[in-house]
Amino acid sequence: MIGVVRTLFAGLRLLGPERSSDLGGWLLRTVSPLIPVNRVALANIRAAFPEKDEAEVQRIARAAWENLGRTAAEYAHLGTLFDYDYHNPDKPSRVEVHGIEHFIALKDDGKPGLIFSAHLANWELPAICAATYDLETTAVFRAPNDPAIAAVVHEIRSGAMGGLAAAKQGAAFAMQGVLENGGHLGMLIDQHFTRGTVVPFLGRPALTNPIMGKFARRFECPVHGVRVIRLPKHRFRLELTPPLDLPRDAAGEIDVQGAMAMMTAVVDGWVREYPEQWLWMHRRWRPNMISAAALAQYERGQAVTPVFKAT
Repeated sequence: MIGVVRTLFAGLRLLGPERSSDLGGWLLRTVSPLIPVNRVALANIRAAFPEKDEAEVQRIARAAWENLGRTAAEYAHLGTLFDYDYHNPDKPSRVEVHGIEHFIALKDDGKPGLIFSAHLANWELPAICAATYDLETTAVFRAPNDPAIAAVVHEIRSGAMGGLAAAKQGAAFAMQGVLENGGHLGMLIDQHFTRGTVVPFLGRPALTNPIMGKFARRFECPVHGVRVIRLPKHRFRLELTPPLDLPRDAAGEIDVQGAMAMMTAVVDGWVREYPEQWLWMHRRWRPNMISAAALAQYERGQAVTPVFKAT
């Protein structure tokens, strides 16, 4: 099976990044109405945007599937997809980067750092950007369920990115070690986490992994958000935010739940701006897994507005 996957990726490499992306996008957009999990995507979009009519809901879902197909096909080209040159920013390129000064500051400040992101556009590009500019970063990833695809994707990621840490039991110790050694940790925070803290996301309570908030509290290090936007003509924009000014408790320490709520509020804004580029197929909201006590605490809480530090 691994041989089949490698052959498929070899064929995509022969097509080139643009035609591969077009093929993957067309394929998933075309078959998406027949995929059972499309019902999850439609239900999520309706709940997040009750003001949108059914035609717009269907359009967002089809476009989201197209984005996913493009991203999958682009894995064959991850080693060459990122071509932004910080030293020559006017050079024509497939990728543009806004906030590159924050990447440089993270590299030079002598501190550990946290970078959160979301499944938007091609979400693999920030880790490649960090590796390109020698920002010592370990990306936390969840391997695909299929072992053959997982093996090939890991090979591709290993060749294009810096450090990698699989999201599995015991990963927290490896992640902590990265920060203790002054490194940087990048993590996608927009997926369901059964043992998570409850935060608002697109108008509903969602269970979110609190580990980035816990690390922020322990290490008192900069916390940035980074997103990718898919642009016309096979181009991308990476945007790295300034460091967040995270909420603190009465003792002056970073409040973990408040920190996760603020990070999630940043992601909320990203998704609302480009809903067709997010991964709606994921069962992000699972209210039956939220305890009555956690839900009551959530309902007593206040909305969190992202606040960024001056740089």
